[in-house]
Amino acid sequence: MALGVFLFIKGIVFISDISELQRLLINIDINWASFWFAHYIAFAHLVGGILIALGLLTRPAILFQLPILIGAVLLIRPGMDYNSINTEWWVSALTLTLLIVFYIFDSGPWSVDNYMRNHPED
Repeated sequence: MALGVFLFIKGIVFISDISELQRLLINIDINWASFWFAHYIAFAHLVGGILIALGLLTRPAILFQLPILIGAVLLIRPGMDYNSINTEWWVSALTLTLLIVFYIFDSGPWSVDNYMRNHPED
């Protein structure tokens, strides 16, 4: 649940300053599509964060997050000269690890997915 809330809040942060996210994408040589990637990232974090927090459609929501986090971990390396990159890289690496764990082990016993599996007649 905390991971979903974190992703949702990160999506709000990206939406509130989408130009900063676009600048980051341009700095890592993705300037040709930075506008579209920035909006995809913000939207995926908002919607995916809500779904992961609720435990609803957890695996599909994680699949939309994985390319973003893999890109963040591979393209933003510790020691680069961007603002707060070291912290962002570690947060991205931890988030990617948690997404992979939740994809493998599913959403847990208190999730909406689990409730729907155990109560199909409701």
